[in-house]
Amino acid sequence: MRAQRVVVIGAGIGGLTAAATLAARGLAVTVVERAAGPGGKLCPVPVAGAWQDGGPTVLTMGRVFEDVFADCGERLADHATLRAADVLARHAWSADERLDLFTDIPRSADAIARLCGPEEGRRYREFCDRAKRAWLALETPFIRAERPSLFGLARHGGFGALATLAAINPFATMWTALGKHFRDPRLRQLFGRYATYCGSSPFEAPATLMLVAHVEREGVWLVEGGMHRLADAMAGLAIRRGCTIRYGQEAARIVVERGRVAGVVLASGERLEVSAVVANGDVAALAAGAFGEEASRAVRPVDPRSRSLSAITWNLVAPAGGFPLVRHNVFFSRDYAAEFRDLFGHSRVPAEPTVYVCAHDREAPDAPPFGEPERLMCLVNAPACGDMRPLSAKELSRCEERTFQQLERCGLSIARRTEATVVSTPADFARRFPGTGGALYGAASHGWRASFRRPGCRTGLRGLYLAGGSAHPGPGVPMAALSGRMAAGALWSDLASTSPSPRAAMRGGTSTPSATTSATGSR
Repeated sequence: MRAQRVVVIGAGIGGLTAAATLAARGLAVTVVERAAGPGGKLCPVPVAGAWQDGGPTVLTMGRVFEDVFADCGERLADHATLRAADVLARHAWSADERLDLFTDIPRSADAIARLCGPEEGRRYREFCDRAKRAWLALETPFIRAERPSLFGLARHGGFGALATLAAINPFATMWTALGKHFRDPRLRQLFGRYATYCGSSPFEAPATLMLVAHVEREGVWLVEGGMHRLADAMAGLAIRRGCTIRYGQEAARIVVERGRVAGVVLASGERLEVSAVVANGDVAALAAGAFGEEASRAVRPVDPRSRSLSAITWNLVAPAGGFPLVRHNVFFSRDYAAEFRDLFGHSRVPAEPTVYVCAHDREAPDAPPFGEPERLMCLVNAPACGDMRPLSAKELSRCEERTFQQLERCGLSIARRTEATVVSTPADFARRFPGTGGALYGAASHGWRASFRRPGCRTGLRGLYLAGGSAHPGPGVPMAALSGRMAAGALWSDLASTSPSPRAAMRGGTSTPSATTSATGSR
């Protein structure tokens, strides 16, 4: 049969996973990426002569990536070094209220008992059991299913799975369900924060998101050199399987002929003939016409009011003192309800935000001595209105003041310098990820139907497939990889149904300029 050519638009984790998987099966795959390197939201940020993560800083479900490499005949361990984190995160409500969570349930339960009392330690163990049962009930028939449904849940797990879900009460909000587990409001706040992992409010997200607690306990991994090293490893895998990656090349239009995808036109005017396209961008961009009117009709329009959270980040190199930072740290606001009313009710930066601090160099083999400048990322949630109402300089300055006051209230002082600080706002994320307004997680997971409304990998246009955090199974680095595997599987299946046989897998590959940065090179 003639060679089947696939173009993947976007070198994020979902796109790289799809590209590597399809290239390993013998298809001619080209990735076009308008940025200078791979990773999408994993692209690193240069600060004061050093690189650091500016997006996701934590990896869960490491087995997903081991499986991707295994599918392609390689081992992840040969290309990236992952170390299990001892402390999942250190949490603070004031200078005197701190709590560490661990992968080990008894250690976490003991820590909770010391802060909140022995009954809350016992309730935590019950909560862990329920989160695990939720994960087991949902992993195969929902998270790993190409197009999940309530019928599929029942067919796979029978009444037992449905009974488990009923016990969790998926129709309740996460906040309400947590109130039945914990009496201490600090614990509701801590575990409610898992809703923000998919850019949502715990006051509106479904109770099933409690399963994130189990996923974290299964292992949080630190990628040596930073999360962007994982993107480098994925790009290298795709290239070795025969994929061509073209950086600095923007896809301008998906060509449709006779009711199916026929080509991709680049911003330069060059046309690439294709048998299929995997779009690894936000579904909102596709729906808004970023790749042409005909392609936009392949997915449902996205209401800006459904957007997930954006963020304001400060990537800096500075000395930090007064608080014993670990790799991942959370400093909670004193009024969580008010914080999310500001974010989703009033579309404004919270008056007092919860602050996440990633201390990149803590737990690293070459960590600087305490008191010396270190790489830090401070993040607060923000509304995704970067395309409609960008933050004014006054608003940003006020947010920065409140953010670092919150850290000082909890005992952390950071001696920051303007020349060693890079600030990113929703408007910056909106420019990087068109069509999103800066939303970092696709649509918010509000209400029990939200997950079923997230688009699957197949679209209404023959030959066009979706991958990435705005498609099923949702946001997060491992979920994006799963979406890429689903897209590759659906595409392969559809091609196989119309072709006599796939050609043999080929090895080798290229990364072409405008590839100003090698996909496998260090940065």
